[in-house]
Amino acid sequence: MNAVTWDQRERIIALLAEASADPDVRCVVVTATGRGFCAGADLRGAPAAGDRVAGDVARMIRLGAQRFIGAVMDCEKPVIAAVNGTAAGIGAHLALACDLVLAADSARFIEVFVRRGLVPDGGGAYLLPRLIGPRRAKELMFFGDAVGAAEAREMGLVNRVVPADELAKTARDWAERLAQGPTRALTLTKQLVNASLDTDRSTAFAAEATAQEINMTTRDAQEGVTSFVERREARYEGR
Repeated sequence: MNAVTWDQRERIIALLAEASADPDVRCVVVTATGRGFCAGADLRGAPAAGDRVAGDVARMIRLGAQRFIGAVMDCEKPVIAAVNGTAAGIGAHLALACDLVLAADSARFIEVFVRRGLVPDGGGAYLLPRLIGPRRAKELMFFGDAVGAAEAREMGLVNRVVPADELAKTARDWAERLAQGPTRALTLTKQLVNASLDTDRSTAFAAEATAQEINMTTRDAQEGVTSFVERREARYEGR
């Protein structure tokens, strides 16, 4: 069920950092094979710990689950989740941290933490209220019930639900559209939207103006304006 090991988590974080730094990478797709998208964290592969002292667990969460989810949200390219099956715990938060979420009709999302007597970590209490509001977020987190793909779509957790055999093609189609777009403008847009939920209007407006100032220095912005004047399709390079 693709439970995330310590090594896999570190590898994914590294790949997302590489994607941010590589101008030839224009979009990222996070998906899985088999019956599940991600069943949560698999702590069996974590480095051995000695005697635990106060602060160890908080440090583990900051450097582990939170860093993992933050790497997705901070990736400087659009990130699509193609959820092929069950996404539970940190697996659900991995999907929800992505910019766009496609779900197979067989997918399920489960805030499994309460079933284990745990507090949701990996950014769940941050992400869910911003996506579906605090009352629905509490319902999912208090009961730990599975949410099917159709209900997740109705709630606003996912963008689109497709038949399972069409998931890979739909994800590729979306990725190709994004990869042909103005990558730096998309990156700045992502940053503005992510920050907007945590700031006031004047700060958000200032950030928007600064983002446009930066964006106008890119080749893609110049190409976009030129193509409009010349009445032709824009040819973006991601630079």
